[in-house]
Amino acid sequence: MSGLYVKKRKRPEMNLVPLIDVLVMLIFFAFVTMQFRSISTMNLTLPKVETAGKSELKEALTISLTKEGTVDVNGKAASMETLEAIVRQVGSVSKDITVVIRSDENTPLRFVTQAMDICRKQGLNKIRLQSR
Repeated sequence: MSGLYVKKRKRPEMNLVPLIDVLVMLIFFAFVTMQFRSISTMNLTLPKVETAGKSELKEALTISLTKEGTVDVNGKAASMETLEAIVRQVGSVSKDITVVIRSDENTPLRFVTQAMDICRKQGLNKIRLQSR
C-alpha cells in the first residue's frame, strides 16, 4: 500500500472577503456621491393641477409661501423684504434664471402676486408655479 498514494482533493471554496470588501466600497461610494436634499422644511400642500407638466429645473430660485405669508427661499427662511434683496442679487447675476413659486393651496393670492411682482421688478420673468 505504500506505493499507491491517493491524493485527497480539497473542496473548492470561494473566498468571500474580497467580494464583501468590494461591495462595502461600492455602498460607501454611493452614499458619498448621493445628494440628500429635502424639498423644503415648510409644510405645504401644493395645489393639484390636471394639466401640469414636469417641473424639473436645474438652475432655479425656489420661493415657498405658506398660507400665513411665511417666505422660504431655496430652503432658507426669509421675509418679503429679504426676498427683495435676494431677488435683486440673483437678478444682477443673471436674468435668465427660472423662479419657481411653491405656495400652499390655501395661500392668499396677494402673497403669490407680491412674490411675482418682486421678481418681475428685478427682470426675472421666467416664473413658474409648482403644483402636485
